[in-house]
Amino acid sequence: MIYVFKTSVETEKDILDLAYDLTAYCTPGKWNFDLQDCDRILRIDTQKKNAASIISLLQNKGFNCEELPY
Repeated sequence: MIYVFKTSVETEKDILDLAYDLTAYCTPGKWNFDLQDCDRILRIDTQKKNAASIISLLQNKGFNCEELPY
């Protein structure tokens, strides 16, 4: 399943701060950020079906995150 999120992640450092947790959550699967997009998109491809967990993960790290329709 592919999830798409609008985030407040702005820098490569922010991504590095999230990388361990995102990788642990998505295994097996993959994730990436598009910081060039105005919504700083996070795409996650995983078999896990819980967008709320992803939103909580980012919010616990101090970032805004909301699911977008795919």
